[in-house]
Amino acid sequence: MYKYPLLLCCLLLLSGCQSVEQLSIDYMLPADVSFPPSLKRVAVVNNMPEIPDNQLINTDKAPKDDTELARKVDYYNGDAKITTEALAEALAHENYFNEVVICDSALRAHDITPRESTLTRTEVNQLINDLDVDFLIALENIQMRATRKIGYISDWGTYYGTVDVKVFPTLKVYLPNRKGPMVTINSTDSIFWEEFGGSDSYVRSRLIKEKDLISEASEFAGTVPVKRLLPYWKTAGRYLFTGGSVNMRDAAVYVREKQWDKAIELWERVYAAKKSKQKMQAAYNIAVGYEMQDSISTAYDWALKAQAEARKVEKIDEKDLSHLDRADLPYYVLTTLYAVELQDRKDGLSRLNMQMQRFKDDF
Repeated sequence: MYKYPLLLCCLLLLSGCQSVEQLSIDYMLPADVSFPPSLKRVAVVNNMPEIPDNQLINTDKAPKDDTELARKVDYYNGDAKITTEALAEALAHENYFNEVVICDSALRAHDITPRESTLTRTEVNQLINDLDVDFLIALENIQMRATRKIGYISDWGTYYGTVDVKVFPTLKVYLPNRKGPMVTINSTDSIFWEEFGGSDSYVRSRLIKEKDLISEASEFAGTVPVKRLLPYWKTAGRYLFTGGSVNMRDAAVYVREKQWDKAIELWERVYAAKKSKQKMQAAYNIAVGYEMQDSISTAYDWALKAQAEARKVEKIDEKDLSHLDRADLPYYVLTTLYAVELQDRKDGLSRLNMQMQRFKDDF
């Protein structure tokens, strides 16, 4: 994905004395799953079979380049007990449900014959009754892919080692008296370790050991699906154009004082009076100003205006885009990415409001 910091560098290079300031904004995004407000108590259960010995598959691969001395890929079963506990703790920490109960002992530990991992309606109802909850979230699987690398950086005269573990937790949500799970959630994320040293053997000895890797990655895996289950906060970077005219500079002063209405008023004057680049910059700033005031629809409309002006500034319609890089179109890429992000926020607002209905009596 194209990153905003790189865009900022491009803007600074192209705009000469043009000033750009960075801001940050925290906002909430909706989860993939929407739970009715009536579901207040949840049990997190371990529905994986006990695995006596962690069977792994080793895949040795040739180094990819001259700096890489060795490379090895291992596949592991995660520790279901640790992952279940971490998931329950992460859910409880968010205070979204009234109560989070944990049942981390393997439900299938005493199975004599193999069976489907999906819980039956009878099993679900029995667990919900025994644990006194409204529904279940079950850990169904936790797999890991660990890539170990050893290399040498000649410019630094040092050896380095990395361990990159990709985790694949699978969850199912079960409601009472329902045939089959409500939803299955497959997530993935990575956790990373690295070491540097004067010799290959020193680096290998310092890298995380297999037992610790499985334990720490299993704990990390429990936190990964939470964003799929619950609304979550995101911190994002925003940029403001603050130079080029008296109104733009004065608006920047109002921004520092958190007087967004006054800043927007000055930016609107610039938008109405100027052409080309400054018109685009003013429209972009106005979009940021409205977003900071949680007026997402209005912010999106202004972001589209900024995008349209950027299209004119960089003469998109006259260029052969097949021979251009994103760095050749910094304003158009910046405004387009921002418009897409605002559209995502706008599209998710109704779902987010529905998911937050359970807290309406708290306000």
